[in-house]
Amino acid sequence: MPLKAFSHADKGGCGLRLQMLGTGSAFAKSFYNNNALLKSGGRTLLVDFGITAPRALFELGIGFDEIDAVLISHIHADHIGGLEELAFQMKFIYRRKPILYLEESLVTPLWEHSLRGGLEQEAFRSLEDYFEVRPLRAGRKCELLPGLSAELVLTRHIPNKPSFSFLFNDRFFYTADMTFDRELLERLVNERGVDTIFHDCQLHPPGVVHADLAMLLTLPEELQRIIYLMHYGDDQPAFVGRTGRMRFIEQHKIYAIENGQVEIADPMR
Repeated sequence: MPLKAFSHADKGGCGLRLQMLGTGSAFAKSFYNNNALLKSGGRTLLVDFGITAPRALFELGIGFDEIDAVLISHIHADHIGGLEELAFQMKFIYRRKPILYLEESLVTPLWEHSLRGGLEQEAFRSLEDYFEVRPLRAGRKCELLPGLSAELVLTRHIPNKPSFSFLFNDRFFYTADMTFDRELLERLVNERGVDTIFHDCQLHPPGVVHADLAMLLTLPEELQRIIYLMHYGDDQPAFVGRTGRMRFIEQHKIYAIENGQVEIADPMR
């Protein structure tokens, strides 16, 4: 399918500022888990919160009390492994419940299969005891923060294990973990007007549960130009300059995303 030319004359900009707490794969040590921080309307959203996320916040000088909400893509530990600490700190130190956004099909598995063993106590027996749980439905746009909307998109990752990517403000597509899906990417660009894509990238083939770099390099150049790579391994430096028209995003950097442009921005705080 040929890609249509982008035109922004009749559309408002995406207008997002994003900071990557980490840009690494589940097994990366140097780059931390692929989790992000979005700020809009004076409020702060975490996009996934994996094992390394508490450490990343500490290194950036960001306190747990500065977090207003969390958005979860699926229940692998590199995306939810920090939630136990977040729950305990918010409950017993800051004494408030952060908002927890997740697709409705993930609510029960997150508690029963991931968090219950550590968080359940005599007086606290549910996810709602720690979080203000706000279930979302895939395919339905919802405002998460002032000026920040998201639509959850069911994407392929592990068979029979739901995983969702995010379409922010109609224009910015952020994959969590997904296999290569050229048809989806082209449809988002051609039919939905997406002009920026942050895509997970396994650097070495075969890409069984992630898109690998070789697969992504088969995309047409006009699509590669709007793709920024994340969720990579610790040997990422060896691949700089080998990604076609695509570029790597970097850990802890702050990015301004507007009208298809992704630029390093001033600090968000």
